[in-house]
Amino acid sequence: MITVKAPGKLYIAGEYAVVEPGCPAILVGLNRYVYATIEDSLEQGTIASKQYNQVLNWMRNGTELSLKQDIKPFEYILSAIRIVEQYAHESGTKLKLYHLSIDSELDSSDGKKYGLGSSAAVTVVTVKALCNYYHLAVTQNDIFKLAALAHFAVQGNGSLGDVAASVFGGWISYYSFDRQWLLEASQHFSLTELLQKDWPGLKITPLPIPNNLKLLIGWTGSPASTSKLIDKVNPSKEERHQKYRAFIHESTQCVEKIIQAFKTKNLAEIQQGLRKNRQLLADLHQITGVEIETSALKYLIESAEKFGGAAKTSGAGGGDCGIVIIDKKKPIATLLELWQNHHILPLDLKVSFDV
Repeated sequence: MITVKAPGKLYIAGEYAVVEPGCPAILVGLNRYVYATIEDSLEQGTIASKQYNQVLNWMRNGTELSLKQDIKPFEYILSAIRIVEQYAHESGTKLKLYHLSIDSELDSSDGKKYGLGSSAAVTVVTVKALCNYYHLAVTQNDIFKLAALAHFAVQGNGSLGDVAASVFGGWISYYSFDRQWLLEASQHFSLTELLQKDWPGLKITPLPIPNNLKLLIGWTGSPASTSKLIDKVNPSKEERHQKYRAFIHESTQCVEKIIQAFKTKNLAEIQQGLRKNRQLLADLHQITGVEIETSALKYLIESAEKFGGAAKTSGAGGGDCGIVIIDKKKPIATLLELWQNHHILPLDLKVSFDV
């Protein structure tokens, strides 16, 4: 039996702009994981998910999985299986029957969704499990590319930064690749060739962390759909398009300054950049009308600022989590109590380097 894991994630800076090719974001992998176990099967394959409390039975029809049940809850897992098995088949590996089991820590025990990137982590952990099972010699970059292909095939939008965070863990800077190039390249190259190519715009780099930096995370209790919020940011009219392009440019400059501040381990400049990024996201709200900063997130941010933290929404906003970067020496007990009094749940999470 093989067991692997992939961490959840949160965005720190660069949201929305990062969907444009070559634009940067900063993310972290977190110490809540999705686990996968895989082992041989003799007669019939199964895919079991504790999260969905379902088991999907399958048989093999050549290189394809033959299924008779509703696949909707399993679409990211099945997409990951299809991609890895295509890669394994290209390398001459014989495809087999197996039992695959997925278990997630990313949601609470009573089913609350914290917005920690479960679809990305599920995709990544499935890719890792199958690469291990089929003894494929893959690097972290290969795992990212396989998982990105699988995730994009299902969701059809987004930057795939959450996939990168689940593959690499820790603090990373992520520059998104050109998805249109990938769609076209997929028609002309084998999967093996695609993995060997440089993907235009893609750059994933671990970031050094100031010793005095502390990350706080608060969950506002209202789950948000990243995919739907991204689709709502529609800068189609000319005036809005110009303002949107200005947002993309300013966000890129802002995030690159934050990246540089990480490299010099300058906490004050990281905080300054975080506040600037929050303002840019507020400008995006004015341009598109998409609600990014809910009243609960606004309270989380403003209360953190009073205690010396720099705070903003994380990810697409519209609910889910807010993040705070604060000096470790600052007392935070009263702040966390204020959050709880306003129905904001402090999440006891740490950055994970264990991938």
